Amino acid sequence: MLSNLDNEVVFKKAFTDKIVFQCFVKDILGLDIQVGKIETEKRFYPKIGNIDFELDIYAETVDKRLCIELQKVQYDYTHDRFLHYFMMLIAGQQQSAKEYAIGQTVHQILVMTLPYTLKDLTGRLLTDEMLITTFTTRNAAKVERLLYRHSFVTLNPNHRDPSTPKVVKDWLDLIYESMHNPNNPSINLQNTGIQRAAELIEVTKFTPKQLAAKKNVEQARNAKIAGEAFAIWQDRVRMAKELHAAQVPLDVIARTVQYSSDETQQMILLTADHYRNPFF
Repeated sequence: MLSNLDNEVVFKKAFTDKIVFQCFVKDILGLDIQVGKIETEKRFYPKIGNIDFELDIYAETVDKRLCIELQKVQYDYTHDRFLHYFMMLIAGQQQSAKEYAIGQTVHQILVMTLPYTLKDLTGRLLTDEMLITTFTTRNAAKVERLLYRHSFVTLNPNHRDPSTPKVVKDWLDLIYESMHNPNNPSINLQNTGIQRAAELIEVTKFTPKQLAAKKNVEQARNAKIAGEAFAIWQDRVRMAKELHAAQVPLDVIARTVQYSSDETQQMILLTADHYRNPFF
């Protein structure tokens, strides 16, 4: 039985393993690498830019030519935030550089675990399994000139795209199955990295300390979800009261707030003193 890779403790246990990390990078970025130390909760001193940011997983290749960041997030409104992180990793190289030349190539891989609510600049909702952001330079004839190799890759196992390479899909299957089918996951165990990751996140492979950390993460997430649900419920109560004061029929109010007529009636009768969180 697999543990849930949406849990940051589980995710970090799997992807801070050098074999898993290097196999993952090879399959996602097409790079054969050897990494030195893999760090978690990586911070930079002095700070880079105006945000004192922290990276989930950070590693440099042994020859220091590449730095690779791996992030796992639930909410895609943070996409711009991680673009900032990506740019700051590039900008931060100027802290010790004698010239403006960028000494390291920066790669960032962002793993989303919920469907997108993110829209592109045309207003279209994104439903892509894999998004790749790179620096491209073209001349007037639109011929590309290779100046930089930096890349920012976003992965989302909740969306399917036939054009996604199979080696990428295999990793996304691992993440998705750990979340939705942990007892009988359908994953490619012929992939050395995936096999290794699956072994590491088996529920029996966690120490008591790691299990406690996993539970703390789940409790914090459940509290957050409950708090967000309560905020929505409070807003629906306010809406129901305002519509009732405007003499809108009860059935119309119920459809608007998406509760039954009986529940809506109870919401209308609530006073501020009687508000309590029904989600805990």
